[in-house]
Amino acid sequence: MSYTPSAEYFTGTLAATDPDIAAALFAETERQRDGVELIASENLVSRATLEALGSPMVNKTVEGYPGARYYGGAEHADRVETLAIERAKELFGAGYANVQPHSGSQANLAVFLAFLRPGDSVLSMDLAAGGHLSHGAGANISGKWLNIVHYGVDEAGFLDYEEMRRSAEESRPKLIIAGGSAYPRAVDFAAFRDAADAVGAALLVDMAHWAGLVAGGVHPDPLPYADVVTATTYKNLRGVRGGLILAARADLARRLDAAVFPGVQGSVILNAVAAKAVCLLEALQPEFRDYAHAVLANARAMAAALVERGIAVLTGGTDTPLLLVDLRPLGVTGVAASDVLEAAHLTANKNGVPGDTEPPQVTSGLRFGASAGTARGLGEADFALIGNLVADVLLAMASGDAEVAVGRARSAVADLVARYPIYR
Repeated sequence: MSYTPSAEYFTGTLAATDPDIAAALFAETERQRDGVELIASENLVSRATLEALGSPMVNKTVEGYPGARYYGGAEHADRVETLAIERAKELFGAGYANVQPHSGSQANLAVFLAFLRPGDSVLSMDLAAGGHLSHGAGANISGKWLNIVHYGVDEAGFLDYEEMRRSAEESRPKLIIAGGSAYPRAVDFAAFRDAADAVGAALLVDMAHWAGLVAGGVHPDPLPYADVVTATTYKNLRGVRGGLILAARADLARRLDAAVFPGVQGSVILNAVAAKAVCLLEALQPEFRDYAHAVLANARAMAAALVERGIAVLTGGTDTPLLLVDLRPLGVTGVAASDVLEAAHLTANKNGVPGDTEPPQVTSGLRFGASAGTARGLGEADFALIGNLVADVLLAMASGDAEVAVGRARSAVADLVARYPIYR
């Protein structure tokens, strides 16, 4: 039986082929244009990144690594991945880079496979203190297959290094993890290195939430201290969703490469690797250092505005693109606050805070980030305004009626984003 594709298969637009999906994508673009994105794990990619992600490279399947593929026709795929690897190594001063992980969690899983056996002990930040699911949360595969011991934060919300060191000495872990997804302060990598050396553990630094600041020179660099570093290419690297594995030592290449493929992944998502290469090249440009400086300045401007209005900002500020707000003094839950802020076109995410007694679907906190707003051009004065708009809404919620505050904030947001258009 023969088959002839329709003329529209290679020429038809999305709107003509699938109007329902086209309408949803158009609406999402409008949502991003009309609001301020404050979710710390989101950003706005370049037009070039969108083009790479939507290229015919999506049609190509390969397994293995450049020069040693299991499928033919890989010449151009090898070129794309090699460029991405070279750029990642140059950007971070690494001796080794793997650009294949589909996500930061996948990158972490590969590191676990490379360094650990099921049942081995791992020391990581507690999820309730700002850690990440893939660092040993009970619901995650890492928490089910490994013996997880946690360290946390003190009463002021700062990482408790004495507890971390004591926990390492007591549990004698095979791996210590530094970094998290909701901890706003810079991490003392030297302290973690000392703790790891004292017990013979490997050190993994997960810098997903501040990789762009490291690349831009405004955050301490973990590469000189860590055995392995994982990162994501979105957030403040401003790229496509995906993961990276980096190491200062090139001699870890065989072990880490084997852990990614065939360890935890099969074929490479080549169009995503092409888009990673684009964002890494963009991060190598002088402009990116200006962006990284602006992200940190903007996050601090928003934190300062919230603190001035009496909002409980964890640790009183931030050294990263993110900040965490404790809503318990206001008697407001994270889920309620995020819903009301979204109505004002200020998108944040509910988040647990240290000592939280609310379930994960509710939480007692909010997490904010400055990466996406900075990418569209917002400055410190704009983020101070945003902090005040958020405070207006939260304080109005605490008093029992936020409708007027939401309307005013939505109007102010409309005026603000009109000055910073995206994807025209």
